Amino acid sequence: MNKNLLLVLCSLFLWTAPLSAQLGLKLGVYSTDINVSELQIDEPGLSDRLSLALNDANFGLQFGLQIRIPFNNGFVLQPELIFNSNTVEFGADDLDQPGLGEQIFEESYQYLDIPVLLGWAIGPLRFQGGPVGHVFLDSTSDLFDFQDYDQNFDDLTIGYQLGLGIDIWNLTLDLRREGNFTKFGNHIRFGNTDFEFNRAPSRWIFSVGYLFRDR
Repeated sequence: MNKNLLLVLCSLFLWTAPLSAQLGLKLGVYSTDINVSELQIDEPGLSDRLSLALNDANFGLQFGLQIRIPFNNGFVLQPELIFNSNTVEFGADDLDQPGLGEQIFEESYQYLDIPVLLGWAIGPLRFQGGPVGHVFLDSTSDLFDFQDYDQNFDDLTIGYQLGLGIDIWNLTLDLRREGNFTKFGNHIRFGNTDFEFNRAPSRWIFSVGYLFRDR
């Protein structure tokens, strides 16, 4: 993503918040919940013929900004800018030499998440839900060891978040469930062919935040 565009996006995020809003920071962890079938990389003309499996989607870390915008009758709007980093492990079997055993390859991803959640507060409790955009930033991968491997990330993918939170003075605790409309691994490309696993990823996200000043 263009760095100047990212700077403009962050500036608009802060500038458009009304004077009644509270600005805060967030730190969280998440686990990816996904059970997918193996990919068969077996196209004519490829140098490598593989069976590619997702072995592990490790816990990820996130941090960023939140803005709490209160309305009448307990409703709140909460846009956020959240940086995510995660690593997954793939297992690859050579279809031409099946006796060699599985090799392990890691990929790391960095995204900027932009949830825009509408919620309802009852005392210290909040119930929230809304869309989330995932803006691709960067990736590193051991799969580049394969001659035909390439990556074709979408600049923006869309999902949704639902969850609940509790406020303790200026401290915020949130537990959310996230779903996505894009299948896992849709960035994978071997030769001129795009691949993807058969399911979309979902996540459990737990975060701690602090609303530190009124605007």
